[in-house]
Amino acid sequence: MGCPPTPLPLSLECTLRPFLFSSSPHRPSPSSTTFFSDTTTLSLHKSRALPLLKLLRRFSSPSAPQPVTPSPLDSSPWPGAFLGPDGLQVLRDFRFTMELDHGGGGGSGGFLEIRPMLAEELDATAQLLAESFAESMFVPARYVPLLAFLVKQYVAERRCLEPHVTVLVGFYRERGTEGAAQLACTAEISLDARGANAAPPTPVPPRECPYICNMAVRKALRRRRIGWHLLRACEELMTQMKTERNVYLHCRVIDKVPFDMYQKAGYKVVKTDGFLVWLTLQRRKYLMSKELPHEIG
Repeated sequence: MGCPPTPLPLSLECTLRPFLFSSSPHRPSPSSTTFFSDTTTLSLHKSRALPLLKLLRRFSSPSAPQPVTPSPLDSSPWPGAFLGPDGLQVLRDFRFTMELDHGGGGGSGGFLEIRPMLAEELDATAQLLAESFAESMFVPARYVPLLAFLVKQYVAERRCLEPHVTVLVGFYRERGTEGAAQLACTAEISLDARGANAAPPTPVPPRECPYICNMAVRKALRRRRIGWHLLRACEELMTQMKTERNVYLHCRVIDKVPFDMYQKAGYKVVKTDGFLVWLTLQRRKYLMSKELPHEIG
């Protein structure tokens, strides 16, 4: 099955809605920061564009670079056991590799490696998420730098919660080419209640269970099964980390291709947004769940 031609679901809407739909340019406080929900149809009116422009000018002006708070993966292990006795080490060592054929995206196929994001990959990951979010929400390209700034703050804060949260990145190298592999995809996993978002999208998943969100595949690399293997990598990591076996994700009701992919992977709809969610300018979403096996073959 090829990767869906549209971006995989994001969960960034809850964070960016104050900037996209409010006339107040103030940033959300770190304690209230959450990622977007699956997606909405965006209409940027002139009265709403001004705060975005002010923010963009403020954040694009020369200033001292902001330090990135290190993740536990960048330093010595946290004391105590979590998600199994060697949870942090399992996260450090995790690698998911796959050789891909050309699929429906052309080319000669290549090699995909998925692993936890490193600190120096934060900017590139935020840019990929911002571009994918802007595409799915019909946000003008001129706002992508602002979106990337906001996404970067979110990803940095979430990464500090490792190993309760992890951000996976996938790098793809075309067969027969030389040089560094390119960033192809990313996904976020909250592994337990400590890593759960403070204000998750609706329908709300159980906080104590693993939750997959913010999946994105680079537009030029879609239809190569990268999204499928990214989902598999998330499940493999959760199995190795000995999390709760029921995993959750969201899918928009209108997104038939991703929905079919999740169903093929074994996910079932457990709850659906009511029609009143439209009053909050959101698309209706399915909450889907799957019980992971003890070992993934």
